[in-house]
Amino acid sequence: MTNPQRTIPAPPSNPETTAFWDGAAHGKLLIKTCRACGQSHYYPRALCPHCLSDATEWQTTAGTGTLYSYSVMRRAEVPYAIAYVTLDEGPTMMTNLVDCDFDALRIGQRVKVKFTPTDGGPPVPTFTPA
Repeated sequence: MTNPQRTIPAPPSNPETTAFWDGAAHGKLLIKTCRACGQSHYYPRALCPHCLSDATEWQTTAGTGTLYSYSVMRRAEVPYAIAYVTLDEGPTMMTNLVDCDFDALRIGQRVKVKFTPTDGGPPVPTFTPA
């Protein structure tokens, strides 16, 4: 059984995240990769959290990953699930799980990105079972 979807507010944007939201508007999940240490990271920011280098660049991901952890909010007006998803490229991101049966979710399950419309802003990356 697929659960009803809740309204997601428009995300705030700033100069460090503009390219991320532009990518999302075009159906691309972007992360930053550091040219100095080679590590990828999420959430979008100018300095690498691993080595503090400013030599970062945008990378388009495959949009697939593994469900690391999740929690279902059943007492909300419209129930929803938040999760940590580990992308195939390495970083783990906090997100929402959509278009799925919350009772069928399992740690380690493969998931894929789905861009969910927001209330007046760019779509946000959410995930659904692959």
